[in-house]
Amino acid sequence: MTARRAQQHRQTRETDIAVSLNLDGTGRCQISTGMPFLDHMLELFGRHALVDLKIKARGDLPVDYHHTVEDLGLVLGTCLDQALGQRKGIRRYGWCLLPMDESLCQAAVDLGGRPYLQYRLASRTRRIRDFDVRLLEEFFRAMVVQGRMNLHIQHVYGDEIHHACESMFKGFARAFRMAVELDPREKGIPSSKGKI
Repeated sequence: MTARRAQQHRQTRETDIAVSLNLDGTGRCQISTGMPFLDHMLELFGRHALVDLKIKARGDLPVDYHHTVEDLGLVLGTCLDQALGQRKGIRRYGWCLLPMDESLCQAAVDLGGRPYLQYRLASRTRRIRDFDVRLLEEFFRAMVVQGRMNLHIQHVYGDEIHHACESMFKGFARAFRMAVELDPREKGIPSSKGKI
């Protein structure tokens, strides 16, 4: 089996981001974005998707977190797409219903090549310390476009915003893990078109 690994480096006037990953890892993560809350969420993704993930991001954080969060989604999505290659032999679809204390999240992924994000966050709380949680939608949108995936992620209920976000990242991770898993019965590309 070909190693399902990738690395990308993207540098602009606003950000400098390097990402490397292994889809067939054990969940080992080294993450530094300058935003501790986002570091925590990305570590949860790596651990629960069993993706080895190394991220080093520098950005114009004194201006705003937006550029770094969105660009990180772009680079991570590009890495995921590169590591998946032709997507031969994968299960393609994954889903998860994940509880986190009082919060519940549902996530569904299709790695069929058509980018689309459906995102719902039930909590109205906007900040965790200095991090605007509305930026997470921008992160997921950028990642979905570059990763060529369809992601439906819905925080169904729960008032504690940290639990809400954590349930979303863990739910996405578990759905993604299912979708990228190799199916021993699938010998080709999992599409009636013969191409993704």
